[in-house]
Amino acid sequence: MIDMEITITDAAKDYLNTKLVPGDRVFLALDDGSSKYSKLGGTCAIGNKFQLVIADAPDSDYAEALTNNTDLDLTTGALELSYLGHGLALDYRNGSLNLHDDSGILDGAVTIGFAQPLAADEQARREEMRALGGKVC
Repeated sequence: MIDMEITITDAAKDYLNTKLVPGDRVFLALDDGSSKYSKLGGTCAIGNKFQLVIADAPDSDYAEALTNNTDLDLTTGALELSYLGHGLALDYRNGSLNLHDDSGILDGAVTIGFAQPLAADEQARREEMRALGGKVC
């Protein structure tokens, strides 16, 4: 396990407090078609789209802790770690969550959604990804 830190600004914390309830588990996941929680697809989005996934239970694919300056139970996956660098921060500006590190902006429009069980609607999700894939770029 890698010890990764993320700073959550006061503006982002205030915004997240309107979306989350105490005890929520949150995964920082890619939203580029490579994550099981992705709704987007297409090679033009690889590594530059992220989402916060709210879950009731832990997910072993997202077990890498993101130490933060709040009481948020935030984890990420091993694949996501390859895109995250030193100085990682989540901010809220101009009506959007943005994720950045010392290299610059990683995603200026991080989304928030609830985890959906894969078994329940996997086929529909894959069809939706295929349909959106040509419209993402």
